[in-house]
Amino acid sequence: MTNFVEELRWRGLIHDSIPETEDYLYTHKTVGYIGFDPTADSLHIGSLVPILVLKHFQNAGHTPIALVGGATGMIGDPSGKSAERNLLDEEALAKNVAGVQAQLARFLDFETKAANKAVLVNNYDWMKAFSLIDFVRDIGKHLTVNYMMAKDSVKKRLGSDAKEGMSFTEFTYQLFQGYDFLHLYKHYNCRIQMGGSDQWGNITTGTELIRRKAKGKAYALTVPLITKSDGTKFGKSEGGNIWLDANRTSPYKFYQYWLNTSDEDAEKYIKIFTFLDKDTVDSLIKEHKEMPHLRLLQKKIGEEVTLMTHGKEAYDNALKATQILFGKSTAADLRSLDEQTFLDVFDGVPVSEITQADIDNGIDIIDAFHEKSGFLKSNGEVRRALKENSISVNKAKVAEAYTITSADLIAQKYVLLQRGKKKYFLLKIGS
Repeated sequence: MTNFVEELRWRGLIHDSIPETEDYLYTHKTVGYIGFDPTADSLHIGSLVPILVLKHFQNAGHTPIALVGGATGMIGDPSGKSAERNLLDEEALAKNVAGVQAQLARFLDFETKAANKAVLVNNYDWMKAFSLIDFVRDIGKHLTVNYMMAKDSVKKRLGSDAKEGMSFTEFTYQLFQGYDFLHLYKHYNCRIQMGGSDQWGNITTGTELIRRKAKGKAYALTVPLITKSDGTKFGKSEGGNIWLDANRTSPYKFYQYWLNTSDEDAEKYIKIFTFLDKDTVDSLIKEHKEMPHLRLLQKKIGEEVTLMTHGKEAYDNALKATQILFGKSTAADLRSLDEQTFLDVFDGVPVSEITQADIDNGIDIIDAFHEKSGFLKSNGEVRRALKENSISVNKAKVAEAYTITSADLIAQKYVLLQRGKKKYFLLKIGS
């Protein structure tokens, strides 16, 4: 059997574990779980770490359970939070749960005929019929307030510098998560819970509940929270979160996030976010250090993660879009992009609106670059640029006699103007 813990260790994915966890995992085929809170209808790239840990778990011969917190999502996890978050209603949570479940199915094998196929559960299924009286009597009595107060997630929120404190709702979260572990222990023979290092308190509450109520032995393992070397938050861009949903973050922007990773972070991420073996990773790092300007690590991470998350067609389109901006391309290449990817590629490029009548009548190239757009300051400047052969429409060089027509439209509404190699402007048919 593959040594699951050793695999995580060389990848830098071990933070803490209960004693004997590694020995147990190496000598037993077992069942383990990680929980995912449905705070949105999509996971973001920070969630890739626990997803990939479950995949490594499955690859090592164990059975992974992905738990979607339809019930705990109604409470709100205080771990790592400085303030209480807004609670979602049942309808919003149901939508989020469905979105998260669909994404998990892209990474984990739920269809295999092997004994260790992945299992997907929603804790709302067993919590919805649990009365408060039954929960307090059957579960709450097994853990003391002293024990729960000692957890870091509680102490930080109740510290002297805490402004908002913690509601009873959030205080009970660790008890609910602990019960999830107990339920899976009883009904799925689940012996280990894994998660981010900020989940250590919640996870060990589960192992303690299993010890006290079920007189059983359970294990825990956490992975480090991913950071960036420059101190900025991993998984964020200027536009916000990098989501796994292509409708929230296009595959092009997703790929670009990895492509723009620093060299220092790339050496870490190539181990964490890919399934490449150690020899391959070591070889790539060595090659990258010899030729850092080629950004081999960043390109390989971008390729592996985009393929895994969005598939080959989306990766090919992201690569094509990248080459359009930074390499040689044609009008046909531009037209092959979907509208969202096209807009992502030229995000931040100034835009001027034209009418359908303008296109139907044809727009003289000089008018397009000056009067219709203000891209260049005067007709004379446009003529000089044309004589210098530095004017392009949709990446194709044009002469003074050129007229822009409907044949030039990209996604039926855009025309890309360009002077030189790096100055762009978009004409857009207004609504």
